[in-house]
Amino acid sequence: MKNNKPLMWQYVGLAFQLFVSVGLAAYAGWWLDAYFIFSIPLFVWILPLLVIISLLVKVIKDTSS
Repeated sequence: MKNNKPLMWQYVGLAFQLFVSVGLAAYAGWWLDAYFIFSIPLFVWILPLLVIISLLVKVIKDTSS
């Protein structure tokens, strides 16, 4: 168990990064939708989706090497 602590903290950091990034992207999308007055929540859907895709690509790159 002692050898897995650095790996565990790496995944805890990744989870924290995911939650904060998606939260900020959702807030930015909400603000942009209010600013541009869209009838549908376009940016609220697109920005978090882009963040999730980019973080998945990062995880794949980090774990493949």
